[in-house]
Amino acid sequence: MRYVYGVTAALLIGGAAATLTFNPVGAQTAQNDPSVMAQAPRPGAPPTFADLVERLQPAVVNISTRQTVQVRRPQLPPGFEEFFRRFGAPVPDGSPQQQHGQSLGSGFIISSDGYIVTNNHVVAPARPDAVVDQITVTLPDRSEYEAEVVGRDQLADVAVLKINPRQPLPFVQFGDSSRVRVGDWVVAIGNPFGLGGTVTAGIVSAVHRNLPGGGPYDRYIQTDASINMGNSGGPMFDLNGNVVGINTAIYSPTGGNVGLGFAIPAEQALPVVEALRRGERVRRGYIGIAMQEVSDDIADAVGIPHNTGTLVQAVTPGGAAERAGIRQGDVIVSVAGRPVTQDETLGYLIARQQIGARVPIEVVRNGQRRTFMVTIAERPSEEELARLNGADTGGGDDADASGQGKPGAEQPSGDQRAIRDSLGATVEALTPATARRLGLRDTATRGVVVTEVDPNSDAGQKGLRPGDVILSVDQAPTATPQAVLQAIQAARRAGRSTVLVLVARGNNPPRYAGIQLSRSTGSR
Repeated sequence: MRYVYGVTAALLIGGAAATLTFNPVGAQTAQNDPSVMAQAPRPGAPPTFADLVERLQPAVVNISTRQTVQVRRPQLPPGFEEFFRRFGAPVPDGSPQQQHGQSLGSGFIISSDGYIVTNNHVVAPARPDAVVDQITVTLPDRSEYEAEVVGRDQLADVAVLKINPRQPLPFVQFGDSSRVRVGDWVVAIGNPFGLGGTVTAGIVSAVHRNLPGGGPYDRYIQTDASINMGNSGGPMFDLNGNVVGINTAIYSPTGGNVGLGFAIPAEQALPVVEALRRGERVRRGYIGIAMQEVSDDIADAVGIPHNTGTLVQAVTPGGAAERAGIRQGDVIVSVAGRPVTQDETLGYLIARQQIGARVPIEVVRNGQRRTFMVTIAERPSEEELARLNGADTGGGDDADASGQGKPGAEQPSGDQRAIRDSLGATVEALTPATARRLGLRDTATRGVVVTEVDPNSDAGQKGLRPGDVILSVDQAPTATPQAVLQAIQAARRAGRSTVLVLVARGNNPPRYAGIQLSRSTGSR
């Protein structure tokens, strides 16, 4: 199961004819005015879903996996072996031991010869050291088939399986999820808690939904239809019986349904399914940047409207973005003329671009809008991306956990007092000796190291702490405390009360933070 905020993955949803229809109205007419609302459900809204379910349920299957995990028995201290022998128990000797596990989910048949769609996480190993030994597909008539994986895509969370049926199977087709509207009826059929074919119904609660901690391509349909563990990979139908989504996740504090279910839209899943079915790797556009969400404070520091754009946290050397002129700290606000919003994220827009195409990308840099022509590259494999991005962080988050790496506090100068009064933090120059104490691998890093933070300041509330290295303020490099103060003073002269600060912690990739300045400048 895929979890969101500690919750299992699953879903049911689908778009359909709404029970209420709205006519175009003038600006002076309420949207729910009786004169413009239908007085009864329009023809086609069913009093029952029974006929629809009877037609669709034979194409929905249960999927289970059998997995093996190698675990190592603990090594006992000398002298404890006799205790286990006395009771006839095997003595733990540190040797490998196999353990077996299972997973349960749902899927649906998309062809009479046995191609099946489900979530990748339903059939993927549960942990890195696990091996999937067998995948079993159970049809509604309880007949079982061993399935092989035709292809799977981790980023889309989609997998295609194949069974060899003894006779042609009932199947379903994808519909057009781009026409799904909030309020449409949807029906889900799946395998919650391993109970077998279970039907639930609800409405579409939202579209183009992104989830906290989700992936760059997430763009879910949200529903209030009841879904739980085991619904993952099952279909979400509209009232015409078309698959408009693949049930994928729920948002819940308990792990059970609370009316917040999410499905991958058909328009997003279908190209992936078709590529996997042909035995091809899914290709996505890529420009070589690390992305960071633009918080309200960052938007204020950059001078753009809230809920707009995506911040370039880092640029891959030699990548498409760098070759085109895009820099770290730019805020990308549009791709090929389409605004970057919470509904259409930067990752989603880039991924959909044709590989090799030259695409205009608009950025905000130092308060000015600029457009760069970027040649879209193909997204590398996850292994290659980890190498490019330097996935080994070396545990830099805990570099000062023991107190060994904390910089020594000095008596603050006048400039440092002014910085403390404005930023809520005291800083000093980063010397090679300080870098070594902090455990920084890149001792050539140029910045100032934070020595103290006022926990009541905005910097303290944003998580800044001693040992962090400030690399720039409002895109101006900060090799000295004086450079930090100059950037703060420039922001105040420009009438801004928030600055964009680039912070490195240990050996982790630097991140931006929008930090509000205090009202007092701490004049000396």
